[in-house]
Amino acid sequence: MSTLSSFDNRPRVDLPDWMRNPEPPRRTLGRRLSDLVDGIPALRTGRRALWRWRDRSRFSERHQVVSAIVWFVVVAVVATLLVAGTLYLFGKLRRGEL
Repeated sequence: MSTLSSFDNRPRVDLPDWMRNPEPPRRTLGRRLSDLVDGIPALRTGRRALWRWRDRSRFSERHQVVSAIVWFVVVAVVATLLVAGTLYLFGKLRRGEL
């Protein structure tokens, strides 16, 4: 039994030059703006605060059952109002008031 790994038996693959030595990343507008923001301490602090705010856990993630019950009630009330409003308008149309 050989102590060589299974990778030693594979033939060597010669990569093209563009894969071995890729071009440096382009200086796009987004990267320039990002460098500008990182260069100004107040903007960098604001960016980090925005990231923390965006990644916070939301109320619906912390209290899933309460959130589900509240949204069920909200949806039921809105649906009831829409149906009642539709019936009211159809009633007015049948009486010829509209």
